[in-house]
Amino acid sequence: MSTKTNFKRIALVAVASLGLGLLSSVPTQAALSIAPTLTVTNGTATTSTADSRTAGTVKVYALSTANTDSVIITAVMKSKPTGATTPTAFYFLLQDTLTATMLMNVRDTHNAAAALNTTTDTKTSVAVMSTGSGYLAATFKVQIDSLTTTRTVGDYVYTITATPHGGDGVVVTKDVTITVGALAAESKVASAATSAAYVRDDTDKTAADEIVSSVNTASNTAVGYIFVFLKNASSAVAARESVTITTNIGQVGDGASNRGRSVVLKYNNDAGENYEFYPDGTSGVATITISTPSVTFANKTISLYATAAKTLTATVATPNNAVGTNSDSVRVTALDSNGVVWSGAAYIYASSAADALIAGSQTPAACTWDAADNRHECPVTGNTAGTAKMKVIDASTVALATATSNEVSVVVNSNPVASVKLEFDKASYAPSERVRLYVTPLDSAGKTIAAGTWANLLGTGGISYTAGFTNMDTATAAALAGVSVTTAANTSAVTGAKAGSRLFTLYAPASGGSFTVNALGGSSLPLAAQVAVSATATVTDSGAAALAAVNALATTVASLRTLITTLTNLVLKIQKKVKA
Repeated sequence: MSTKTNFKRIALVAVASLGLGLLSSVPTQAALSIAPTLTVTNGTATTSTADSRTAGTVKVYALSTANTDSVIITAVMKSKPTGATTPTAFYFLLQDTLTATMLMNVRDTHNAAAALNTTTDTKTSVAVMSTGSGYLAATFKVQIDSLTTTRTVGDYVYTITATPHGGDGVVVTKDVTITVGALAAESKVASAATSAAYVRDDTDKTAADEIVSSVNTASNTAVGYIFVFLKNASSAVAARESVTITTNIGQVGDGASNRGRSVVLKYNNDAGENYEFYPDGTSGVATITISTPSVTFANKTISLYATAAKTLTATVATPNNAVGTNSDSVRVTALDSNGVVWSGAAYIYASSAADALIAGSQTPAACTWDAADNRHECPVTGNTAGTAKMKVIDASTVALATATSNEVSVVVNSNPVASVKLEFDKASYAPSERVRLYVTPLDSAGKTIAAGTWANLLGTGGISYTAGFTNMDTATAAALAGVSVTTAANTSAVTGAKAGSRLFTLYAPASGGSFTVNALGGSSLPLAAQVAVSATATVTDSGAAALAAVNALATTVASLRTLITTLTNLVLKIQKKVKA
């Protein structure tokens, strides 16, 4: 309660004390010339705060003809929110009076015999009393108990009654409402800024989408989950709103008895709710919409594919396989008859007995489904150096397969390392442009070999450079100085990795000119290959090139001026001879 409010209450006590004798007997003669009128303004509060700053107001107005006139203002609770307890107090706080017209007394009739306790007393009635002829008016702030720390959200309605003592005796009433609202942290309204929805293939309540696909066979077993996490604007996990989920194929729900293609589901979990997704025999991509009365989330998708694959497209991911197991040698993109990505079980096998001697086996080996990249990754077991032809099928045996991939050739290169090569990805760069440097072990035929690690592929000091690379950090500098090299098995367009090579990502020098990297072959190489190797590239400085062009042009212009001067002098000499 503010200091200003306390002063008002003290004033109210003083005024009430002055008028105490006037209220000791109620006049029996009518004196008010007009009935009183009431004007009210509703107020607000929160579940933890109620004070005069957001209180409602009650204004009483009447015309008095005698100093015995008065109006008694009383308050009675009319309604409250379901489950709420009745506030222990309702306050009338004098705000102002019509003192310019006449003097009057305002007194509190509750506990009138004792001094007013402004902290605990409940003022359910006040008296506005005349001191003479004129207009009788007063404005009160009205609020519910400020001491109760917890209130139920909703409307607290009080009926205010103005009872005249004097005049025509007409009693007037008005309702005033104090609306209690939830604090931001208590709000049950979901916020788009803090709420989230994800699609997953498990019930793990972590904040991440996953690529989900399943066979389309109708089932009562969920194959995917829509995880919804509703939070209010303050990020407190307290939002409570119904969740509407729709899908064009399959079914969604929160159990076998409550599911369909469009359902409204309850949300009643501070940790988030998982809703199930079920296949219904339809093949295609399910587009799932998720919304609440306050939030609409981005659409999610789940792929449902036919039991059998239609097409299998195989590509070689590892150009050189080692003797032994190679986990990601052949990659397969599979589609069903509707063109939906097919993620069923796929198997790889050698096309013939001769191929099986080099790589793999004629008994199909299971491939691994890579959901992040929408592909199968198939292993190859290198038996001996050579090239083998492989195929991928959609069953564990050739006899059961309904789809077979194109034939691909895989290479098993078990040759030992014979030399090392340094090379850049380009011959020239702009200042500070990204540079990719590759270190590649080679066999005796100059071909790349299977991925591996060589403890001493480079000599002491690793790779040195003649010009400073831009923004060289300590980790990169240390890696360049290393002598051990581990090469990649597969090429990646995203990272720039190249199969059979070690990648260093650098940034070109800031100024124009050439730059070179140098190294010595290490002890992992034959003695004859422990020699210097290097790679050179150029930084093309556009500013320097432009300046050179300007200088060249200036030289050309100067030459032209000299030639013009010479020609002019020659013409003048000829003219003189002709005149002579």
